[in-house]
Amino acid sequence: MNILLIKLLDAAIGRVAATVIPAPSLELQRLSTVTSLLLIRPGGIGDAVLLAPAIKSIKKCYPSSKITVLAEKRNAGIFSMIPGVDKLLRYEHPREFLQALGGCYDVVIDSEQWHRLSAVVARFVSAPVKIGFDTNERRRMFTHIIPYSQDDYEVVSFANLLEPLGIKSDIVAMEVPLLLIQNGASAKIDRLLEPLHDQPFVTIFPGASIPARQWGAERFRRVAEQLSAYGLKIVVVGGKVDRLQGDVIAGGDLALNLAGMTSLSETSAIIQQSSLLISGDSGVLHIAVGLGVSTVSLFGPGREKKWAPRDKRHRVINNRLPCSPCTTFGNTPQCPIHAQCMRDITVDEVVNSVTMLLSSRV
Repeated sequence: MNILLIKLLDAAIGRVAATVIPAPSLELQRLSTVTSLLLIRPGGIGDAVLLAPAIKSIKKCYPSSKITVLAEKRNAGIFSMIPGVDKLLRYEHPREFLQALGGCYDVVIDSEQWHRLSAVVARFVSAPVKIGFDTNERRRMFTHIIPYSQDDYEVVSFANLLEPLGIKSDIVAMEVPLLLIQNGASAKIDRLLEPLHDQPFVTIFPGASIPARQWGAERFRRVAEQLSAYGLKIVVVGGKVDRLQGDVIAGGDLALNLAGMTSLSETSAIIQQSSLLISGDSGVLHIAVGLGVSTVSLFGPGREKKWAPRDKRHRVINNRLPCSPCTTFGNTPQCPIHAQCMRDITVDEVVNSVTMLLSSRV
């Protein structure tokens, strides 16, 4: 789906619908078990990965439950790699959307944080228990509303959605790996990585969902030059839109540029085989975290408390300017100082973080 179109539709239709549609009955139902659950997750890759611990916890507490996920094109590939998802449906396919809307479930959980249209969908799904975040008019669409904080790690926020099911948030943990790579993807990647001759390598993802989160291909190239001087091989990943940046980073055989040449699952397979990923605040970053691969991440506009990796396998670089983070519910305002929070991150900071992480594992 076009992200801008979704936001416009939500502003024009979602707010009104969530205000005027009758709220569901608040006669709270006690569930002795959960046999069928619909999990609604529009949005990007990162949200999907960070939902994996919640899905794992549902299956652990209700092993016979069948979990259906209603996703969209840009994150559906992640759910196909998450164990515990029994059925995957997509918004863009009318037949699949109607199948989700017409199904009968014990529980429907809308994991969207702000936009209202997914809450409206949850309202019309047949389920006695409807759970969602209490962030705006969307609260009227649920039987159980869950507080949401911008200061909570998103894994924790998603875990909070499970409390009406008797699943305490403190037992939901990031036990990696959260994602399973398909064998076919790994086989193709083995061929693409043949030029490295099985040598260890560091992966770079130079892309970002918005320009304000971009660090710049020239800076990534200087990182690649320094790491190559230490004997490390470099692989660049990304979509077709990242191919030109990859060419800048890899020019002169400095790195292997695979940007635009792999699917989401194949990109994940590359990351899984790498020693470490260098990335901005991105969905690809969360794939590495979900695979248990170490990361060096660059944060500026985005909320580190909410989205940055947590444990000692990861290093987060963030200059924490007074004006950052400025992103709220996925909206980043136009920056009057041209994303200085990102521009101030130095090549040496990134290289030092990489070498410290790698040396700590020797």
